[in-house]
Amino acid sequence: MVAGRGIVYVDMVGDLFHPGHVALLRAARGFGERLLVGVLSDDVVAAYKRKPIMTMAERVTVIEACRYVDAVLPDAPYRVTTEFLDLHGIDVVVHGDDLAADAVEEAFGPVARAGKLRLVPYTGGVSTTELIRRCRTTAPW
Repeated sequence: MVAGRGIVYVDMVGDLFHPGHVALLRAARGFGERLLVGVLSDDVVAAYKRKPIMTMAERVTVIEACRYVDAVLPDAPYRVTTEFLDLHGIDVVVHGDDLAADAVEEAFGPVARAGKLRLVPYTGGVSTTELIRRCRTTAPW
């Protein structure tokens, strides 16, 4: 795929949407004409992280409002397959480069083997976990 053409896919939790999320979506958009964002369900996220603070509807609404995003797919699958790409006409998948090799295999194995996974630099210094920590340590209550 030539950069600037086709459909790009990113999956995310999108909880407490922050500048790191925006940087990922901006970088992903550079790989194609349209950006489709899959939003992982509460149950999927809780199985490997923690339950999101924002509801699915809230996360979808905020992600849809980002100017780099063309469409949002709620309840996206955790494991992205080439069949999923074909179903949605996706040309390339983008994720932050903060994933370990075993996590890449678990979530994107078939896509990575097909040469359709692109990793972009992770934005350090801000994360949902960090925002939650800040709330806990600076809240007056």
